[in-house]
Amino acid sequence: IARPNITQPSSFGFGTLFAINDPLTVGPAPTSTLIGNAQGLYVSSSRDPAVFTTVMYADFAFTSGRFNGSSFSLISRSSSSDAIRELAIVGGRGAFRMAQGFALTQINFANMTTGDVILECNVTLYHY
Repeated sequence: IARPNITQPSSFGFGTLFAINDPLTVGPAPTSTLIGNAQGLYVSSSRDPAVFTTVMYADFAFTSGRFNGSSFSLISRSSSSDAIRELAIVGGRGAFRMAQGFALTQINFANMTTGDVILECNVTLYHY
């Protein structure tokens, strides 16, 4: 989407902004049941060439099942140096209105040539 005008080298494109619109499925297999989509942005935020760190915003929208029409949002820092990453849930709509909580995420599959990644998210939500 956008690239910063900097001269410092970075293996992971410091300042590069990415957009996502990915399928949300029940499980990590590409053939798992589709229940919605995850849309958002993340920006490469580390100048350390050994660690890929991003700040990520994503909205997980459900388009079928019990939570059809509802979504929750997360925004947090994520570092490739962590095998399991903890991301903050900062709200939602529908059944998840005013939700707070966290998502524990881990990469199940990554192909850096194609840019394909399967991210497993285990979410704990609190309603107030």
